[in-house]
Amino acid sequence: MSKDGCLYFKAVIFDLDGTLLDSLEDIAESMNAVLKECGFPEHDPETYRDFIGEGIEQLVRQALPKSNRTDSMIERCVVAMRNEYEKRWTFTTRPYKGVLELIDELSTQGVRMAILSNKPDRFTKVITAVLLPSGRFDLVLGAKPDVPKKPDPLAALNIAALFNIQPQSVIFVGDSGIDMETAVSAGMYPVGVLWGFRPEDELIAGGAKALLDHPLELLRFFKVDIYSGGEK
Repeated sequence: MSKDGCLYFKAVIFDLDGTLLDSLEDIAESMNAVLKECGFPEHDPETYRDFIGEGIEQLVRQALPKSNRTDSMIERCVVAMRNEYEKRWTFTTRPYKGVLELIDELSTQGVRMAILSNKPDRFTKVITAVLLPSGRFDLVLGAKPDVPKKPDPLAALNIAALFNIQPQSVIFVGDSGIDMETAVSAGMYPVGVLWGFRPEDELIAGGAKALLDHPLELLRFFKVDIYSGGEK
């Protein structure tokens, strides 16, 4: 804690979809292509805001009609969704305004940065490499079969251990209650973003201690706040 009472931190773990990247349309169109191929009703892209965040299996489960959520149908559609998303993820997905500037400034300050997503690990790494600044992130992790997904805190705690930084010195930034619950369980500082896929009340219920309207507002937790125009 600084002399002016502000908390300062040493590292940041970011969620990906809805936090750093606006990927809603590409995800929605990919899943709708799967539903159409199977003869099931499609969803409005906005509906997918509630489906994203718990991994591809849960996305597929929620998108399918309730009467068709069998294990075999979910498995079939997960494979199809991966194939459709492979074709579409570059169509409209882009960083939110201010994200690239935030990443550059945090990197300049020497803040350790990681991405932790429930998106499959391969997609997480490829998308990050293409759409976000090269070499800025110390670690990029997506969902793997041998690691429990968020809100389980294990992966977040492993990141802190690899950074050799205590969890309480890490900010966890995300757009969902799952992200906030992960931060709380890991003993990290939960920061919710208001430009993402989920509503403010979900972030607060999940344990958010701060809410951001713009990415550069995160800098107030570090040495320099260029969003407000000056050094602390």
